[in-house]
Amino acid sequence: MEEDMTENISKILSEIDTENLPVHIGIIMDGNGRWAKQRGLPRHLGHQEGMKKVVQIVEACNEIEINNLTLYAFSTENWKRPSIEVEALMNLLVVFVRKELQRLHENNVKIKILGDISKLPEVPLREVHRAVELTSDNSGMTLNIALNYGGRQEITKAVIDILTDVNKGNINIDGIDEKTISEYLYTKGQPDPDLIIRPSGELRLSNFLIYQAAYSEFWFSDVLWPDFNANHLYRAIVDYQKRNRRFGGI
Repeated sequence: MEEDMTENISKILSEIDTENLPVHIGIIMDGNGRWAKQRGLPRHLGHQEGMKKVVQIVEACNEIEINNLTLYAFSTENWKRPSIEVEALMNLLVVFVRKELQRLHENNVKIKILGDISKLPEVPLREVHRAVELTSDNSGMTLNIALNYGGRQEITKAVIDILTDVNKGNINIDGIDEKTISEYLYTKGQPDPDLIIRPSGELRLSNFLIYQAAYSEFWFSDVLWPDFNANHLYRAIVDYQKRNRRFGGI
């Protein structure tokens, strides 16, 4: 779906029902490489441009008091990309933390990481730990950064951890239910995403929050992530609020 996004942002904001906001929004940040290719630029410059959008969208969510935002930054499959691109992405992660962390901290944002970050190189890993530690006591919006994240990997890890605790006698196998599984996911203690946004024209989840997204609403747009802005975000929320969420009921 693609609508005219040139309208005044105050007009879009006036359409948002503040009593019916999504509690948790997930965004698959897609299209950086294509953005660069369209301009005859190397792919890493597309990622660099996409990085600039992160704080803008975080602040736009914070402005209307969205409680949880999850950004899909680097998947378990992204390691298959050319090593020069992977290295550029890791360097951008370091740059992002060093440049934007204090600003996010001052906005009371709490940063959490979803994924197996033990596989990250030393410097990015250190910066990620610093970001999580600095913001750990913040009480504002939770910003989840999905980093070396894959939905299948997350579920596999949860199964292994549950079986381990069953074998240790920490939990009873007969008491395992959906709530139990949720407690073993990276998003433990957080609500499932109400709304998942994917720019770039692709119409798939790409292994993103596949357990948590069982009843999420989806909003797709042809705009590439580096061109995504607060107008698109707020229009997605307005569209979400027009839907009738039945969760399998009538």
